[in-house]
Amino acid sequence: MMSENERDDSRGNAAEFAKAQPQSRVITVADEKIDSRDLFVAGRQITITHGGDSYFLRLTAQNKLILTK
Repeated sequence: MMSENERDDSRGNAAEFAKAQPQSRVITVADEKIDSRDLFVAGRQITITHGGDSYFLRLTAQNKLILTK
């Protein structure tokens, strides 16, 4: 039987493992539009790959979007 500390450690490891795994989700495109709320469900930054380069789309504290390379 696991001790209380071992259970806490195993939960922590599972959480770290889940963070490290790529996540897939479906985002609806309607009339060539995507709602930004659908993009930022999991956080305040997403990575966009284009032509072998990575770009970062970030949602600011003022609710603005900034795209950087």
